[in-house]
Amino acid sequence: MIAGRKNSLKKIVALTAFDYSFSRLIDTTDIDIILVGDSLAMVALGHSTTLPVTIEEMIMHTCAVSRGCQNALLVADMPFMSYQVSNEQAITNAGRFIQEAGAQAVKIEGGISMAKRVQALTKVDIPVMGHIGITPQSINRLGKYQVQGKTFTDARKIKQDALALQDAGVFSIVLEGIYDELAAEITQDLKVPTIGIGAGVKCDGQILVLHDLLGLGMDPSPKFVKKYTNLANETKKAVNNYIQEVRNETFPDAEHSYSLKIKKLMSNTKDA
Repeated sequence: MIAGRKNSLKKIVALTAFDYSFSRLIDTTDIDIILVGDSLAMVALGHSTTLPVTIEEMIMHTCAVSRGCQNALLVADMPFMSYQVSNEQAITNAGRFIQEAGAQAVKIEGGISMAKRVQALTKVDIPVMGHIGITPQSINRLGKYQVQGKTFTDARKIKQDALALQDAGVFSIVLEGIYDELAAEITQDLKVPTIGIGAGVKCDGQILVLHDLLGLGMDPSPKFVKKYTNLANETKKAVNNYIQEVRNETFPDAEHSYSLKIKKLMSNTKDA
């Protein structure tokens, strides 16, 4: 259980996945959580923010990821306007992620303002992961993605958000883009695990977007992203090699072709 990993010596490790292939691959590791993040709007669908992705698109991708996820906890992001209107809307849409798409929990953004939503979901046995700090679905209010909690008032508000989510019943909280010291204080004061992304090393766990970790992104990465490899360059290199071999007629070669050797038969039979 993720909730039982609070203050564990074994940190919680989470990654995003948006399709079956990556899900199946990372599920063979010791990963704890696979999140079908609404970041797929930007990473997989080409939007400039997470706002345009629909619940139907999120459910489709969650279905694909669930087919490859047998070991990790599968969490699905609830997209913009799929839970904000009412408790009833939130329950109906979250239930679809559980029943139709195979998710085991959902993630929603927001603190005190979303506490009643969290409470409504947990009352019908839908586990909820919270998300505060930089909340990408609030980009039109925030104006831009920037570190949160700069002032004492802002930092206190983020801490109050965390406590409200805990009281509402979340099993963990993502802390995104907040100062290390604030994240450490929140982590120390909460009874549920914190999972950081751009929130320092003192959180109970960490999460990254898989495409960022693999260096597959074409755009500049945030400061908190560490590229563990550069598959963008490796992919382009492989594609360029493929292009050259096709045009030089060195691919496909004999090793990668099917050849049926047929002996020419000389028939001596007379025509009927």
